[in-house]
Amino acid sequence: MSESAKRRSWSPGARGAALLLALVLAVYLVLLGQRAVTMLLSGVPAFAVLGVAVFVLPVLGAVLVLDQIRFGMRTQHLAERMSDEGTLPDVSQLPLRPSGRVRRDAADEWFETKRAELERTPNDWRAWYALAQAYDLAGDRNRGRRSMRRAIELERRDSE
Repeated sequence: MSESAKRRSWSPGARGAALLLALVLAVYLVLLGQRAVTMLLSGVPAFAVLGVAVFVLPVLGAVLVLDQIRFGMRTQHLAERMSDEGTLPDVSQLPLRPSGRVRRDAADEWFETKRAELERTPNDWRAWYALAQAYDLAGDRNRGRRSMRRAIELERRDSE
């Protein structure tokens, strides 16, 4: 089995946990939605208003969960593509703290390197992917997600 096929095969790790959590959340959202419909159809004005409010929660929850699943799948696609190309950033040489996280000084230095690379090639989705990874290592998850969304957008344009 090729290395690429091994990566794409089902593993019960993080993917399985995410699928299980999404399934549990889906069941919860369906039950909450049913309760909202019951309240809407009760004929009591106060319950109807509460039913509308309760109905918004499962709809919003479903939209957010689907967005996160799509984000994860697109991020995985970029990682697989970069791995196949041999351009996936390698952080294995960075020194670690006892907790297993990259040491802050090393993460900051690596971040500056990736930021400089991005400045040279601002429309390269690979540079945005590397910057997103650098933000993640530095502990700035919000900027990392924004950078990864930019990488996804640029890769999509690049593929068209």
